[in-house]
Amino acid sequence: MASKENRRITDVGTLKALAHPLRMKLYRGLIVARVATASQLAEQVDEAVSLVSYHLRKLAEHGLIEEAEPQSEDGRERWWQPASEGVSIRDEDFRDAPEKAAAHTAASRLFSDQRTEMYRRYLDERAHWGPEWNHAAESSESVLRLTAGELSDLVTAMQALLKEYTERGRAADEAGDTEGRENVAVHTNAFPFRV
Repeated sequence: MASKENRRITDVGTLKALAHPLRMKLYRGLIVARVATASQLAEQVDEAVSLVSYHLRKLAEHGLIEEAEPQSEDGRERWWQPASEGVSIRDEDFRDAPEKAAAHTAASRLFSDQRTEMYRRYLDERAHWGPEWNHAAESSESVLRLTAGELSDLVTAMQALLKEYTERGRAADEAGDTEGRENVAVHTNAFPFRV
């Protein structure tokens, strides 16, 4: 992986490249797997390898993913990896023109829909995870009275905590301590609202 930091997306072209339903699934699959071939990802998303290869090249054109070192002796396989730890997309980078704001809103809705679908799939499969995982899983809503600055501080603190646990999990994986470890999605939305 080229960068251990999140890449901040600031241009509409890159945002639109990522905000394609299949490309976002492929990108998420690479974040989880860290390295994979088009064939492996095609199996995950149940699409043709040629279609997946096309979309992987589009992600690479925008610097979101990059070729990885081969993980096998088969020289015909092309391996891919994320170009950074993840991405961040901020409203402030897309406010200066209506078409940029519209693209940001459309992308944010897609990402939200995909996150919701992931959680729905967990709910449908919950019985298969067993009591330990179901007890550990969480879904809640907190309603806080904050200033914009306090919300910003809260988000920064939550991101720091998530980064700590991400690094802990990766270190355990690198040490071969994979017993009992699963991929865990943490989705947060923090936003103002009025009743």
